[in-house]
Amino acid sequence: MEASGQPERATGGTARPGRTEPAGPADRRGRAAHGTVAQQLIADHLVEGRMEPGSEIGLRVDQTLTQDATGTLVMQELEALGLDRVRTDVSVQYVDHNIIQTDERNAEDHAFLRSAARRLGVWYSKPGNGVSHPVHMQHFGVPGRTLAGSDSHTCAAGALGMFAVGTGGLEVALAMAGRPLRITMPHIWGVRLSGALPEWVSAKDVVLEMLRRHGVKGAVNRVLEYHGPGLASLSAMDRHVIANMGAELGATTSVFPADEAVRDFLRSEGREDAFTALQAEDDAVYDLDEEIDLARLEPLIARPTSPGNVVTVRSVAGEPVSQAVIGSSANPGVRDFAMAAEMARGRQTPPGVSFDVNPASREILQDLTRSGAVFDLIAAGARIHQAGCLGCIGMGQAPAAGRNSLRTFPRNFPGRSGTQDDAVWLCSPETAAASALTGVITDPRDWAAETGLAYPAVGSLRTEPVNTAMLEPPLPPEEASRVELERGPGVSALPRLDPLEDTVCLPVLLKVGDDVSTDEISPAGARALPYRSNIPRLAEFTFTRVDPGYPARAAECRDAGGHLVVGGENYGQGSSREHAALTPRYLGMRVVIAKSYARIHWQNLANFGVLALEFDDPADYDRVAQGDGIRLEGLHSALTPDAEPVLMAVNTTRDESYRVHHRLPAHRRRAVLAGGIIPAVAAEEAGRG
Repeated sequence: MEASGQPERATGGTARPGRTEPAGPADRRGRAAHGTVAQQLIADHLVEGRMEPGSEIGLRVDQTLTQDATGTLVMQELEALGLDRVRTDVSVQYVDHNIIQTDERNAEDHAFLRSAARRLGVWYSKPGNGVSHPVHMQHFGVPGRTLAGSDSHTCAAGALGMFAVGTGGLEVALAMAGRPLRITMPHIWGVRLSGALPEWVSAKDVVLEMLRRHGVKGAVNRVLEYHGPGLASLSAMDRHVIANMGAELGATTSVFPADEAVRDFLRSEGREDAFTALQAEDDAVYDLDEEIDLARLEPLIARPTSPGNVVTVRSVAGEPVSQAVIGSSANPGVRDFAMAAEMARGRQTPPGVSFDVNPASREILQDLTRSGAVFDLIAAGARIHQAGCLGCIGMGQAPAAGRNSLRTFPRNFPGRSGTQDDAVWLCSPETAAASALTGVITDPRDWAAETGLAYPAVGSLRTEPVNTAMLEPPLPPEEASRVELERGPGVSALPRLDPLEDTVCLPVLLKVGDDVSTDEISPAGARALPYRSNIPRLAEFTFTRVDPGYPARAAECRDAGGHLVVGGENYGQGSSREHAALTPRYLGMRVVIAKSYARIHWQNLANFGVLALEFDDPADYDRVAQGDGIRLEGLHSALTPDAEPVLMAVNTTRDESYRVHHRLPAHRRRAVLAGGIIPAVAAEEAGRG
């Protein structure tokens, strides 16, 4: 650790405790002549499996990222695993989600997280320091490294040439304990960028174009690797915007090469020595190919209530706007705020419009203040908030019901803003600022033509000195071992999870449609988020956005064996929050039968002992009704390592059967049988003893 307090730089290449190094390049890569950036990153960290798309692989993890909405569970899980100190190069605990303190609960969680970070050898980023993803990119990102984060937008670090994967908290806890991160080997989707962005079109429009083409399921079990001559016009933070919202496409992660734009970014942060060039090989072959001509793009916007509902701004121009918000991990760069300030200078927002600005980090706020951008924004009527996630996670800034709110955020799922009947649109900073200044949805090109404003030339790199005062470094091991965990009364113990029975007869307590998000399963927002460390209390919010009576019905049948949920396509899309698996499990959910699952939520269900099944024939979904009884037999044999993953689900209400299957590899089968990962690990350790 450096005496200056600068974040410690990861040093790779040497084996660490509890790690198994790969045998050699030929064994690791599988297709050595096809060296895409993603394949190189995977090959360099492969410790289990083969690089065959669809098979499970295990990756050595260099860095981890946790935030306060998911981190309390991670720290409790590490405690249950008996970890004394993390086994990664760098692990960082951020406080950026639950930073509105209306009572003692969030403050208690923060005290618990800081004490756990001090005890376990983890960096701690204080409340107000900023959103985890841009702060991590500024201070810890290293090209060529792996990053596992308990936040679905961890993939943003792919902007620096990292293999960064958002996953469930238990997966991150295991990585912090020195175990490999297990994922399905993805297909590599090469997205070639050509041309250069026109004026008033920015990086947000690039990823919105991908969502317009492919929707929220288009990149499931795929890595989006961007390449081509168009990269020359995109800064590292522009790439962050694009990589961040790969999560909305369902991607495992997004990857960019580490080139001169990355070197420039690291130099601006005082970390040029962390730069390593990383490019695709000349003969690299992608599993899929796509091309975007940047010069042909125009301002785009996602209508309520899905990031995939993308249209041109001009096609919806004139719709009234009551709120516009700039910030979040999806548009966190100094350039995004400076652009809005240039547009707002000397102008004023109309009555009835709230123009909110959420700086992505304290250092970016310092830059904006020194440059005069904050003055220009305030003079134009903007409301400047603290650095953090805020309205993106429903912590404040809730819009009026039915009133249009334009946001530079990554998600607009129903109710995520904190307002049940919200109308949230996703757009670029240029579109948000133009609309805030006119009071209606406005294409920034048309606004510029009307006002006569020339396209502002704003820089993408910070200019103020690096300030790490709010990053608390890990304690030395001897001092860390003396730290006591500060567990407030609101921090509950992890619930005890019982093993899966061989035969279950379960009522279908809830049936939901396609694309149900984790926000709808376990809501965010100012009401629910403060209970993230109290599972019994948080469980009272489970599925209430879909069915307010679900928690009470679930509690009634929990002691009678539990229940089952039926889902449509892409069940559990969105956030990585494992609470969306744990709280229904706490309420007795033992099985989900769906048409298909989002990647992270599928993992989280197995981690907490929930059997995730899929209909062989998706049409069978329509034959099941809420309230039906389902019997499943022979579960123990169906979950043995070599068993065929096929079962018959008998609908005892309708006297009919449905063929269903699971996709669980051997270690996840063991977890489901044991009742979850933690009981499975405990049984494994007991067997070794």
